[in-house]
Amino acid sequence: MSLSDIQNRISKAEADAGRPVGSVKLIAVSKVQPDARVRAVLEEGHRSFGENRVQEAAGKWPGFREDFDGIDLHIIGPLQSNKVRQAVELAEAIHTVDRPKLAKTIARLAQEMGRCPDLFIQVNTGEEEQKAGVMPRDADAFVAECRALDLPIKGLMCIPPVDEAPSLHFALLAKIAARNGLSWLSMGMSGDFEQAIALGATHVRVGSAIFGERVSG
Repeated sequence: MSLSDIQNRISKAEADAGRPVGSVKLIAVSKVQPDARVRAVLEEGHRSFGENRVQEAAGKWPGFREDFDGIDLHIIGPLQSNKVRQAVELAEAIHTVDRPKLAKTIARLAQEMGRCPDLFIQVNTGEEEQKAGVMPRDADAFVAECRALDLPIKGLMCIPPVDEAPSLHFALLAKIAARNGLSWLSMGMSGDFEQAIALGATHVRVGSAIFGERVSG
């Protein structure tokens, strides 16, 4: 499926939901994709990309930035505390703020470096033991804790369980965001982004539908 096909589907989903066309940002998930595939999408004019691993992003995006203006890079994978400085230097947004230690590290480095990416708090809507993210019952308190650190918390992010209806998790994330006055929702991937848009997503993370299956190694 081409980039334009995905963009057309997003536009249709926006219209079907009664939302303005262009209100949803498409993040092309470029993790473990060959540089040639990523470059092809850049050459089509797309500029918002998502990477899971800071190390991979650091090896890839400085070179692309030399060739293309206006790149908007999002870190969408779990973030280790020892990678925060690199993430703050590289990214326009981090979607995976999920624990107090990480929030405090970002706050300290943002003060030191004089810049901070836009931040999303990751919520573990399925309360899965193996998955990162704050539990829904703890989300309000963690939003308040991050705001007390003067962090630019713009929204929430979730990854629904693979064996449950994603719409239930999207609706829960939207509810938590609304009661905390947060307007951005990072939710929806290749298989369910239209449902996410219907429930208020502002950022959808689409990889394989744009690039084809991932290439490892």
